[in-house]
Formats: sequence, C-alpha cells, structure tokens
Amino acid sequence: MTDLFPLATTADEQERRASVAVLPVGSFEQHGAHLPLATDTIIAATLARAVADAHPVLHLPPITISCSHEHAGWAGTVSISARTLHAVVTDVAASLKASGVDRLVLVNGHGGNYVLSNVVQEAAGAMALFPGVADWQAAHTAAGLRTSLDDDMHAGELETSILLHAHPHLVRPGHETADHVTDREHLLTLGLRAYTESGVVGRPSLATAAKGHVVLDTLVQRFAGVLEVLGA
Repeated sequence: MTDLFPLATTADEQERRASVAVLPVGSFEQHGAHLPLATDTIIAATLARAVADAHPVLHLPPITISCSHEHAGWAGTVSISARTLHAVVTDVAASLKASGVDRLVLVNGHGGNYVLSNVVQEAAGAMALFPGVADWQAAHTAAGLRTSLDDDMHAGELETSILLHAHPHLVRPGHETADHVTDREHLLTLGLRAYTESGVVGRPSLATAAKGHVVLDTLVQRFAGVLEVLGA
C-alpha cells in the first residue's frame, strides 16, 4: 500500500518542475461488510497514483477523513465539517502557490464532499475537480458496468470492481450476496441508515477485477482533458 503515497524526494520534484498538483480526497466511512472504511481514500489515492504515473504532476498524499455525516449510523465512520475540509484544501492550495505550483486538481473519492465543488468554483480557474460525472459515466460505459451510477451509490459494482482490480486482498467475502438497491430521496436529512441496513447501495455481486481495470484506465486517459482546461 506504500505505492498510494508519494515517495519522491525534493530533488525529484525540483527536476520535475510540475505546475499542477493532484490532491486525493477520500473519507473514512462504512462500506458494508465487504469493503474497508478507508475505501474512498484508497480509490482516490489509487487514481491519483495512476494519474501521476501517466502525467507530469506533483502527487500529494491523501486527505483521509472528510464529510461522511450521512454514514454516521455505522461504527467506525468519522467525519470533519465541510468548513474544515474547505479550509484544509484552500490552505494546501495556498502553500502550493507559494512554492510555485499554481494549479491544483482535487481527485475526489467521496460523493458526499459537496463542498469541494464550491472550493473549485471559488478558485476561478486555478483548480479542477476530478473525476466529474461525465468522467465517471465514460468509465462506467467503457467498463460495461450494469448498474447505473445512481443505483450504484455505495460499496456497489463500481467501487468493488476497482478494489478487486487494484487491491483484491482488501475485498472480503460476502459481496456476492450484498446487493441492495433503493431510492434515497431524503438522504441528507435522514442519513443512509434510513435506506439500507447493510450500508450497501448497489450491486457488488456484479463486480469484477476486469471492470475495475477499465474504469481506472479510462479515468487516467480522461485526466488529459483536465490538464488542457487548466492550461498545463
């Protein structure tokens, strides 16, 4: 798992002279009984690592706890406020700018981090949020995932496939029978526990390592478009 953390030296970064940094933002929240609490962080860090391998960017370590309040009904889930996440990300951006890296891509692994959209909005062209909905949909289509993005909200076909590909030892038995699809009309008010006892929303039984491989490859390819938008 050490490959999820940047191991470059300051000499390496001086030689790279990156103008864009990538900051993985994950969470620490329940993912059913078959995926670890750190799933979103692992996915964000895995994607950031793959992006850094393919593009000349400054690879930053992940933010591991974020806005998971809708998952508070399960043991182990930990959150920080949206205000705190906003402050951490903007502080990181300011520090990067002081060192000569003036553009930042937030590689977000948790859908509940709504505040990141506002952080990027306020940055006025100096930040990007990745993957966006269009990126996830392109990866979903390329990989042939059978569950829609809306139905596959949490610990389902998509996330389980990525871990089966990148970190199969982290996927515990039981995902084959953990499918649960439900509406979530009042999720932010009631929390996810009102809609699922297991914490799963999706069809992890359909997950395969091959699908996860295509999802990651597609996202890495689409990252080139983000660099173009940032003028890098």
